[in-house]
Order: sequence, then structure tokens, then C-alpha cells
Amino acid sequence: MAEATILTKEGYDKLVAEHEELVSVRRKEVAERLKEAISYGDLSENAEYDSAKNEQAELEERIALVEQMLRNVQIIDHDTVDHDRVQVGVRVKLKDADCGDTFEYEIVGSTEADPFEGRISNESQVGKQLLGHMVGDVVEIEVPDGILHYEILQIGK
Repeated sequence: MAEATILTKEGYDKLVAEHEELVSVRRKEVAERLKEAISYGDLSENAEYDSAKNEQAELEERIALVEQMLRNVQIIDHDTVDHDRVQVGVRVKLKDADCGDTFEYEIVGSTEADPFEGRISNESQVGKQLLGHMVGDVVEIEVPDGILHYEILQIGK
């Protein structure tokens, strides 16, 4: 069985919208490009045809991937997530125990991860090590640059 795709409600809505766009708009656009390229004649030396076929293959691959993710989706509901421990769907405020800096991350599934937006994956080294810990815990996380020590200050929505 395929692994579950963990998404927030917002991430699920984005994925559904992407699927709709790919199937109803992009497929038609690529089909038109392919039809136009075929009209140019000799397909063996037709760069437009080759380009359109490659685009079609990439599009169909993305559609299949999105459909697979939607079939195996697990939606995280922020309202029902327990905020006693770090888990997917919570926002966690951390303090770097070594330098005193504080910052926040939202723990999300790998599909929605965007570290520049403060959204880290539950599968990342930091996210994985934070899971299950509570406010007040100091978590030791081994990363390529050394060992980080994060104190969990707050867990919330």
C-alpha cells in the first residue's frame, strides 16, 4: 500500500485545485500544441512535435502523481490536533539553547514543507526529532553541521 500523503486542509485544497487545473486546462493546451505540431507534417524531424510529446508525458506523470497523493491523503485538522505534544499539524515555538534565538515552525507533511515559510516536514531531521516532545523539553538534534539543542517553549495552532 502507498504511503499516506499528510496534508493540512489548505494543502489539500491546493492539491485539488492543481489537479483540476492540470486535467481541465493544461491537458487541453498540450493537446492543442500536439495537434498543431502534427499539422506541420514529417514527425521524424519535427521539433515542435517532440517538445509537445515531452510536455504531454511530463503533464500525465504529474497528474498521476497528484491523483496518487489524493487517493492516499490524510488531512490534518488543526482543531482536533492535540497540542500537548509536537506532532504534524502544530506550530512549535523553539529556543536555541546554545545562542538564545527563538523561532517558530509549523510541522507539516513533506508535500507542504517550505522551510523559508517556517513549514518543516515531519520527515526532516529537525521535524522528526521534535515529534512527541512536550513544552519544556530540550531536544538534541544531530544535523550535518553538528548538534542543535532546542528548548520547546510553546505548542499551538
